[in-house]
Amino acid sequence: AQQGRVREKVYGKQKIYFADQEQLPAASDAELRGLDGEIATRSGQLQALQQSCRHMEAELKDLNSSMTTPEIAREIEALRKDCASYTEKLERIKSATNHVTPEEKEKVCREQQLYRREWRRRKRMATELLDAILEGYPKSKKQFFEEVGIETDEDHGAVLPAT
Repeated sequence: AQQGRVREKVYGKQKIYFADQEQLPAASDAELRGLDGEIATRSGQLQALQQSCRHMEAELKDLNSSMTTPEIAREIEALRKDCASYTEKLERIKSATNHVTPEEKEKVCREQQLYRREWRRRKRMATELLDAILEGYPKSKKQFFEEVGIETDEDHGAVLPAT
């Protein structure tokens, strides 16, 4: 710094040293344009290489995530076994002699409808009766049910089937 080749700047307790650029030769306009052209060329090359790198990384990711030939062979074998077991099960179902006739099915559906209707009717009657009692009862509905010992469908997880 004392010889003038390096310059010194002081910022508080810190000192920064850098080359004295006034001793360097000045570049001509032609040289600057040449350097700018080289920078543009190199920037284009850099972008092309980055694009190629991204493409290769995507291809590598695809290859890493795909199955290998032995894995595919095992998967195909497992699927064939599943298919064979399902085919066998289907044949057993088709060959079964205890099929439900449409008349039996209709009879069961009618009975279910009847029971479902009766369940709704009785639940509605019980709810109306309990609501009438609770109008004059000083405690809460929950306390009344506990005192009387009433268990609701909801307590046991019973859900009324849809129609």
